[in-house]
Amino acid sequence: MPTFAVAQTPALEVFAAGSLRSALTEVAKAFEQAEPGTGVRLSFGASGLLKDRIAAGERADVFASANMEHPQALATGGAATPVQRFARNALCVLAAPAADVTPQNLVDRMLDPALKLGTSTPSADPSGDYAWQMFERVEQQGRAGAFKTLTTKALQLTGGPTSPPPPAGQNVYGALVAQGQADLFVTYCTNATAALREQPQLKLVQVPETINVSASYGVTTMAGTAPGAGRFVDFLLGPTGQGILARHGFAPR
Repeated sequence: MPTFAVAQTPALEVFAAGSLRSALTEVAKAFEQAEPGTGVRLSFGASGLLKDRIAAGERADVFASANMEHPQALATGGAATPVQRFARNALCVLAAPAADVTPQNLVDRMLDPALKLGTSTPSADPSGDYAWQMFERVEQQGRAGAFKTLTTKALQLTGGPTSPPPPAGQNVYGALVAQGQADLFVTYCTNATAALREQPQLKLVQVPETINVSASYGVTTMAGTAPGAGRFVDFLLGPTGQGILARHGFAPR
């Protein structure tokens, strides 16, 4: 009796910001359970670099970015559908114990030339862009020259095209601070919280509201993708997806 091969549905290609790794991995597993036969393949990285890969022709069905601007650039060019916000985040500072940082002295400690200040890479990674916005707000709060001082001293240690890959199975921010490559690291609160689970000796410092920056995460599907891409986005925006994001520390959209 002849046998016939069963056509396999290609896995959905989901490009996502690195800060979403834990949360979106859980969302993808839940989606696969809800949609038997539909697989999800996740690729994580700095949102700006992912946007460039998509624009250069690399296949992606869904793009979940740590900002609204990168997916909007694809949508404006006709390569993607309208962008929807699906989560929010905020900035925290991950600090070495010896840095003696509190929310009250955070600005002084960031400006201290004796302390190494780490950030991600602006333009390539929205986390770096948000850090630069925070530095602008420091100056706007009356610290003349702070923006130039902070952007000049900031060590752009992650998220750039030439940044080393994160250590396998480790939170890169916790590893960098624990290794002494930075005394302070400006990153998302979700990243800092995850780092503390691996490096409990480090300290999470809340950024004062007057200088903090709210990060809006945007998601889009590429034009002409399979219907499963839209269902994945609907799942992400729905109660199960939003519940998973909340458990991982993201604020509601």
